[in-house]
Amino acid sequence: MNSGPDAGSESPSTAEAAPLNVLITGASSGIGEAVADRFRASGARVFLTGRRSEAPATLRDGERYLPGDLGDEGFVERLVAEATAALGPLDTVVACHGLQADGAITEMDLARASQVLDANVLSVFAVVKHAVPAMRETGGQIVLVSSRLGIVGIPDQVMYTAAKGGLIMLGKGAAIELAPQNIRVNVAAPGLTETPVIEAGFQRKPDPEAYRAQRAATIPMRRLARPEEVAEAIFFLGSPASSYITGAVLPIDGGYTAA
Repeated sequence: MNSGPDAGSESPSTAEAAPLNVLITGASSGIGEAVADRFRASGARVFLTGRRSEAPATLRDGERYLPGDLGDEGFVERLVAEATAALGPLDTVVACHGLQADGAITEMDLARASQVLDANVLSVFAVVKHAVPAMRETGGQIVLVSSRLGIVGIPDQVMYTAAKGGLIMLGKGAAIELAPQNIRVNVAAPGLTETPVIEAGFQRKPDPEAYRAQRAATIPMRRLARPEEVAEAIFFLGSPASSYITGAVLPIDGGYTAA
């Protein structure tokens, strides 16, 4: 189910009447898990994947979670094949996986830099490449989850910012290429969010609470995002409610990139 080029004659409620078939990567925790919850709340049928071998606790009866390495193109092909076998043609794909990486330019070797690019750009490319044929029948929407650091740079995360910036350009190029096939591609750019990965980073600091306060002070809204707030914006981009939006980058960062 998807809104076509002339869907302006339909109301949003009509366009969303049939349940969406949704593939979500990086769904085992954090933002990806919240995205799955938001689509479930809309009545969508979800198929999930993540690096962790154990399924997320929020997995419901009848849903599938297929763990694996999205850097392995063979696994990506299998993932899309199993998702379409379980759900039918895909309406929405949310690429929510990635790899956080710190390290100064002079301290990161080429192998680690390549790993960051592979995890944040090339594996997403593979997901898009193999999902498109599963969406051609009805069209659909793809959401790539980048970062505020794909828009602005900071020290000690140069390769991460390079990768997330590359992901934004992947989304823009794909949006133009796929628009004639009625497949929309947009990019969400979350800021600091209350996820297990971010919390673990805070806990590695000598004074976690002081560091958290310092990071929050850099955000105009003076707080981190909640995963469900980020998921709500991703849901908008991944649903027919955004039917005339493609190639957009939506910061979800409390004003960080506006400053």
